Amino acid sequence: MQQVDFGRTGLKVSAACLGAGGHSRLGQTYGATAEQSIAVVKAAYDLGITVFDTAAKYGTEPIVGAGLKGVRDKVLISTKTVMVHKDEREGFGSDELTGDELIADVEERLRRLSTDYIDILHLHGVGARQYQYVLDELVPAFIKLREAGKVRFFGVTERFNIDTKHEMLKRAARDRIWDVVMVGYNFLNQTAAAEVLPLTRENGIATLCMYAVRGGLADHERAKRLIDDLIARGEIDPDTFDRDDPLGFLREDGRAIPIAEAAYRFCRHTPGIDIVMTGTGKVEHLRENVRSIEAPPLPAEVEERLRRIFRNVSSQSGNPLA
Repeated sequence: MQQVDFGRTGLKVSAACLGAGGHSRLGQTYGATAEQSIAVVKAAYDLGITVFDTAAKYGTEPIVGAGLKGVRDKVLISTKTVMVHKDEREGFGSDELTGDELIADVEERLRRLSTDYIDILHLHGVGARQYQYVLDELVPAFIKLREAGKVRFFGVTERFNIDTKHEMLKRAARDRIWDVVMVGYNFLNQTAAAEVLPLTRENGIATLCMYAVRGGLADHERAKRLIDDLIARGEIDPDTFDRDDPLGFLREDGRAIPIAEAAYRFCRHTPGIDIVMTGTGKVEHLRENVRSIEAPPLPAEVEERLRRIFRNVSSQSGNPLA
């Protein structure tokens, strides 16, 4: 597995991270047994992945902990906690945790992960309106947790499906409080490359790329539906591609690049992206994703076309249309 520098942490980590959330949740969403999901975690480690991400709301912390038993000191575990008592649909609930409640919640995260420290603790899905509360109430609790040896690095994640223009991260990336941020980025919505990544690079903040591949980019038909929607919104110019087959150029000139592979390669080789996240409940699918993440950059003409077609998109995250 390719190794990358991880911001100002001084660590070398794998270029890929196994995510235990998303639609699959290591296969738990689709009825996998705990043993089958644990096997995916172990396979990821065997492939050279050294960063593993989960969250309180995913219900997969015990699986990640079990899968990494015996190799805990060789990996980074990232987990996340929601900063409101009730995680409302929009993610902007007003019943926020206190600092003391955050500290108590971390004790539960440690228990579920079967570990005595968390490498990266993220506040999960923070909105722009919530950010000042984070600074005033929750950052002091983070500092206490680090001083107690229970958390190594501080992280924050955005709700990219709602905050597609990165309003929260544009502020957070200017603060040297955060060691790591989780940023939504893909070839469909490239705004982070201009709005967030220059700031994270300047401040030495490590980046975990989420949304590299979402349901709306799973195949040509679903991608076409998203693109038609973006044409209607005036965010892309239909004269820049074949509207009947908008991503057909991935198959031109003897190429046969699947959309998912193109998406992973596009993100992996974007300056400022440190780690690309991938999630699945199947070992063979994991191997395919890792091969894509480790593949060379896309052909220059393909990358240029993706950047040119989608350069003005800011309203979509890559999730499929309802």
